[in-house]
Amino acid sequence: MKNAMTPWRRAGHHRFAGPIVVALALGVVACGPEGAQPSGPDGGTGAATREAALDTMRRATQFMTEDLAYEGGYVWSYLPDRSRQFGEMEAYPTQIWIQPPGTATMGHLYLDAYHATGDEIYYEAATKVGQALAEAQLPTGGWNYMYDFAGEESTQEWYDTIGANGWRLEEFQHYYGNATFDDAGTAESTQLLLRLYTEKDDETFKPALDQAVAFVLESQYPMGGWPQRYPAPAEGFEKDGAPDYTGHVTFNDDVAAENIEILLMAYQALGDDSVLPAVRAAMDAFTVTQQPAPQAGWSLQHTVDDLAPAGARSYEPVSLATHTTASNVEKLLGFYELTGDTSYLDGVPAALDWLDSVRLPEDLWTDDGRQYPTFVELGTNDPLYVHRTGSNVVNGEYVVDKDPAGTIVHYSSFRKIDVLGLRARYEELRAAPVDEVTAGSPLLHQGATIPEYFTTGEISVSDLNVGTLSPADERPSDTEVGELVAGLDDEGYWPTELVSTSNPYAGDGSPTPAEGDYSQTEVGDSTDTSPFTTDDPVVGISTGRYIENMSALVRYVAEG
Repeated sequence: MKNAMTPWRRAGHHRFAGPIVVALALGVVACGPEGAQPSGPDGGTGAATREAALDTMRRATQFMTEDLAYEGGYVWSYLPDRSRQFGEMEAYPTQIWIQPPGTATMGHLYLDAYHATGDEIYYEAATKVGQALAEAQLPTGGWNYMYDFAGEESTQEWYDTIGANGWRLEEFQHYYGNATFDDAGTAESTQLLLRLYTEKDDETFKPALDQAVAFVLESQYPMGGWPQRYPAPAEGFEKDGAPDYTGHVTFNDDVAAENIEILLMAYQALGDDSVLPAVRAAMDAFTVTQQPAPQAGWSLQHTVDDLAPAGARSYEPVSLATHTTASNVEKLLGFYELTGDTSYLDGVPAALDWLDSVRLPEDLWTDDGRQYPTFVELGTNDPLYVHRTGSNVVNGEYVVDKDPAGTIVHYSSFRKIDVLGLRARYEELRAAPVDEVTAGSPLLHQGATIPEYFTTGEISVSDLNVGTLSPADERPSDTEVGELVAGLDDEGYWPTELVSTSNPYAGDGSPTPAEGDYSQTEVGDSTDTSPFTTDDPVVGISTGRYIENMSALVRYVAEG
């Protein structure tokens, strides 16, 4: 689950780009490769700049594959001397990060570059990523946030030290030994294996792909939803007395939508219609979990037995969540486009009416336009706000109350939601002929293909060094490409200020709070290993920056 660090909040989960109908259905696929235009006159140097771009792409990729990759995989950022490296938290040298923008994202970028250039160096790089992911795949078929090539003992040590002391990163405080659907790591890895298999009918990746798709199907609850982690651990992990939340039906960070996308892509690319009942059950899970009016919304998670709103991490209370509700409304509109079934529209007006009813008074609106509370109390419709006391994971505590002052900064208690836009889209779909709405549906008209380009649009990630990777839709100008060419250093990477850092592990936190006020800081005392932004960044190597810059160059050199 993501920590909604303003202003880097993920806008949905992972947003791919390409001419795939799932985009229409789920809102998970962003702008297509229209921006990948053929090179030509645009007021610049044309062919010469294209050659420079191709050379820059090759040099940057050789650095990543030959000097930076570990067993074919990557983390998010590195100090120049490689003395420290980071995913969402500090990583061991033997670890790779699965969570975007990590290993699988790099593989997607390499395939995009291969499609744009035809240069086999990129295809070979993508296959090495696929091999790393196949090695990191758990026996059940999914992936954890990261993988340690040094083995289980090293992984457990990381969780017992760095992971256990990340105050706000409760998902890393316990080693479950199972796979997660959180943060698109399993989804993105599965999609890359699918691309690698279909690219050249390479049977090398088919076993891992089949295992991943089977994992999605096996982990689905009979009611259609999915847990955050699977399989259930032998022993649950309690935090501050609250039971383990990872088995609840999960909507947070688009867990359900990502899995639907995997299954639809398997149907499109492999012709596997056996996945279609699971797709329909998953869509129906959105309708059966909607709460009754007048609080016709959704929670981040719901209990499996009675589908009631459930709590998650200790700063995610039992409540209804406005951003989850808005996201689920968007998904229901997409399901109608997939199926033409009006039952997916039936609950939308009540959900939007509920969102209107909890809009905050104007004096509580934030400067960046957040007008809704994140969490709303069941029954009362009162906003709930999250605060914290203490200084580290040992003595710290999160407190939920109704006081809007002094809320935590790493997970915003306020949201920006476009209710008017959602209502307008609902009315537009209601007014349009059903045949027109469903014209491109892969469920009703099989034949849509998976995207040629996956990283040429917005990729929302958690890496504070780059935030959302959102290159412009249009092809970059010669001038912009010239700046990227000039910005690559002699070693072969784009130097990036690593504004995200963390305290090195220095032992477990003290039971006695340190001096100072940590109620509104990103990080606690010196024993807190959570990432935070620094005013004194080191210039280093960023995987996210490589992806962002290479994506721009892919759009520039691609033959449309």
